[in-house]
Amino acid sequence: MKTILLAAGQSKRVKPIADKCFVKICGKTLIEWQLEALKKAKFTDVVLVGNAANVKRLKELQIKGMRLAVVEQVDLKGGMKGAMMAAKMAVIGEDAILVVSSNDVVDQELWAKVRMAVDEDDEAEGMMVGYRVSRYFPGGYLSIDSDGNVKAVLEKPGEGKEPSDLVNLVIHVHRDVKALYKALEAVKSRADDQYERALQKLFDTHHRYTVIPYDGFWQAVKYPWNFLRLNEFFLGQLKKSISPKSTVAKTAVINGPVVIEAGVKVFDHAVINGPAYIGKDSIVGNHALVRQSSLGERCVAGSYTEVARSLLQNEVWTHKNYLGDSVIGSNVSFGSGTVTGNLRLDEADIWMQIDGDKVNSRTNKLGLICGDDVRVGINTSFMPGVKVGRNCMIGAELSVGQDIPEGSYVKKGNASTGSASPSGLEVRENERVVGRRG
Repeated sequence: MKTILLAAGQSKRVKPIADKCFVKICGKTLIEWQLEALKKAKFTDVVLVGNAANVKRLKELQIKGMRLAVVEQVDLKGGMKGAMMAAKMAVIGEDAILVVSSNDVVDQELWAKVRMAVDEDDEAEGMMVGYRVSRYFPGGYLSIDSDGNVKAVLEKPGEGKEPSDLVNLVIHVHRDVKALYKALEAVKSRADDQYERALQKLFDTHHRYTVIPYDGFWQAVKYPWNFLRLNEFFLGQLKKSISPKSTVAKTAVINGPVVIEAGVKVFDHAVINGPAYIGKDSIVGNHALVRQSSLGERCVAGSYTEVARSLLQNEVWTHKNYLGDSVIGSNVSFGSGTVTGNLRLDEADIWMQIDGDKVNSRTNKLGLICGDDVRVGINTSFMPGVKVGRNCMIGAELSVGQDIPEGSYVKKGNASTGSASPSGLEVRENERVVGRRG
């Protein structure tokens, strides 16, 4: 059977992260982690559905032992129906298909259960994974009949009105592929729920969909802070490994499951507390502390820097800094003395501006979310939950308590001339392109 892996989402709510599919965690992009999980469960024939912005990168993916095809979803407003229609010609002749969201990360135990269900249950026309919850979740709930079959998917029914304790995860098996596409083509709506409406047509015409219940790890990637939980999840799978092509000083301390890749240099008195991942050709300087974090390739954790519970992409340079509970893009440099705040004084949950709305992160530990190609001056402080867009230059000795839009130049404002915002910053267009170092 073929798997349709949905990867055409526009990642609007995770900005300034450009494309969540290609965020690197412990040396692999999220899409690579998802493909590896499918491979282990013997789902090796995959159709990737991308968008115009990422289809080229998807075509460059190579996973040994997997057959990958890539199609582009042009109708992005069509949601899942648009993705399914983009993949139609690649799967229409199949006896069965598996539909998976690239944004829902689960543990390998579930993939094994799905594989077993596919192999052993040949009576049901479909299967859907239901995640068991103990409190209200603002998503789609599975309504189950007395025989244990799905009779409806109810979106956001409201607390106290849930039809079951099972939330719909986009891990669906369809055994009647022609009937699925017939239902999809019959749905006429401008809303983004056309896939769910097609499912309802199948339920109403007595297509039997059983439930695969699940209560293990699940993280949907909707907001920037979700990457910190994914970072913790994938770090938790590491086993200690130090490349013989790395250099680790005798006085350095390596505790627990730490992966050190080729070309890494760990200098005297540095401490790395696992689980932690240090990417190729990176440097951990004298007296630096890295703990529960993932560093990409060619990063520098400079002398006396601390990186805690954070996710760094490639080419991030620090100089006597503190990065806590932060997600940092590629090609980012922090001047000496710059720090990220990650805890409010009242230790309350940290809220973040998401697409014009204030959203509760439901954590009281959240630092900086920073896009690619950013330069920060010395002795600047970022308040908890601040976002900085790509291609920004942030001046020295600032206290940044507001989100900084993409392509900005930020310096101290002048209250007497009216150039200062309420936070005391002057934010204007960055006329320079932040290039690569070296």
